[in-house]
Amino acid sequence: MTQSAEHKPRFKPADVRINELMDAAESLFLEKGFDATTVSDIVARAGVAKGTYYHYFAAKPDIYEALRHRYMDWFLSQTQQAMDACPAGDADARLAAWCDRSVTAYTEKQELHDVLFHQGFHQQGNDHENAVLNQLLALIAEGEKHSHWQVAHPDITAMIIYHGMHAAVDTLPQSGHHTAQTLGGVLYEQFLRFVKG
Repeated sequence: MTQSAEHKPRFKPADVRINELMDAAESLFLEKGFDATTVSDIVARAGVAKGTYYHYFAAKPDIYEALRHRYMDWFLSQTQQAMDACPAGDADARLAAWCDRSVTAYTEKQELHDVLFHQGFHQQGNDHENAVLNQLLALIAEGEKHSHWQVAHPDITAMIIYHGMHAAVDTLPQSGHHTAQTLGGVLYEQFLRFVKG
């Protein structure tokens, strides 16, 4: 037995193995799409046995859903960090930060977003959308608490902000007026009108 074989770990922690499988699946979904990718492709890319895959995921849609959760965790962390960098209680600044970072985060991983949310298998329900809406509802509540805003229908307002951003970024390639760096400011000005009443 060689020294390298002696020191090579036989087993990896579950979180490491799961991330390796997810990274392999993500790269394949980007290359081939969800439908054309097989579990055999994923395990070959990850360098593991098929039994290892099924130890963590019951079927291909399960790893797809896990990737969607991972993407949304990343997206929410990016927008939250941007808002947290603003002065406490300054809801206007936090809305501006959310608009800027949501646009740039979306465009940074737009190809992955489109593969995960516009193609392939989709579970029922809107857990991913609800996570963003909850973040926006918390921001709206903060603005009302500090008397910055008066919002009659926070749930509708949160949906307008989220879906407005989403649609604006989706049409950004066809826009001759805005870029990923300028769109956030434009959205902020529009959304501020909703929350100011």
